[in-house]
Amino acid sequence: MISIFFAMLKLIKGCSVLAYVGNNLKSGQKEGNFMELKIGNENFQRAASCYVRMEVFVLERGIPLAEEFDALDTPERFYAVIYDEDLPVATGRIFIEDEKTIRPTRIATLKEYRKQNLGAKIMTAIENYGVENGYVQSLVHAEQTAVGFYQKLGYTICSDIYYEDGVPCQSLEKRLVK
Repeated sequence: MISIFFAMLKLIKGCSVLAYVGNNLKSGQKEGNFMELKIGNENFQRAASCYVRMEVFVLERGIPLAEEFDALDTPERFYAVIYDEDLPVATGRIFIEDEKTIRPTRIATLKEYRKQNLGAKIMTAIENYGVENGYVQSLVHAEQTAVGFYQKLGYTICSDIYYEDGVPCQSLEKRLVK
């Protein structure tokens, strides 16, 4: 019954992907509310992703605005966003590296929604999007502090440590399977 409901929502809302994320209640959230995950390149979807990234990367972490919102934020770009009703709470940007490789970027979750595995759900949705569109590999460029997160999701380190904007990073990869 639930799967039929979400299939109907997918048709109604016209989103590329719509999935039930779970009933992770927080203070102020009413019982019965649910979060949903959408992947798309509509203007509202890009705006929702930018909202989360502005909160997390620019305001919270102090990354300069011009560095966070770069030339890869184009109308053609697809974004994965988890919504708590109408509030975007987690996001990831989808970059096509080459004909075989998808690269999830800008994975972020609002502070009050962390510890609910939303980042992992964003990654899974991006990986599924990759598989559905014929990609066989996922590649991430991760800050050293996030390497463990990606390893728990099945990624393996494929580079030495390098620096981006003075921050130590490593690349990780994962084979995508149908």
